[in-house]
Amino acid sequence: MKEVTVKIQYPGSVISCNHFKYKGGIYTKPGAKDFMAELGWMLKQYHIEDWKLPLSVTCSGRFRDKRSTPDLSNLAKICLDSIEEACDVNDRHMRWHDGDITYGEPTLWITIKEQSND
Repeated sequence: MKEVTVKIQYPGSVISCNHFKYKGGIYTKPGAKDFMAELGWMLKQYHIEDWKLPLSVTCSGRFRDKRSTPDLSNLAKICLDSIEEACDVNDRHMRWHDGDITYGEPTLWITIKEQSND
């Protein structure tokens, strides 16, 4: 079973599903575009498009404090869209899971696992 975990800096609420698009979904904020591009390039080398579907995507995070901690589920849309764009796997073939939350320098860990043979 294939698995990959990437570490990426958390840019703040600009990537939350509540904030990364302006009203109407016409314009994506530059910070969100940068995050999507960086995550996509990190994952492209793993050829996730060749893995068994569905994929399990787990996001864990480290945040400055409890007040600045987002609901990890609100990060799902931008993370799954980044994977879809970079790896050409439709996000309907991905299952989102909230991971662990700790406190410190803001960082996200995105873990992707392919479907097991069981």
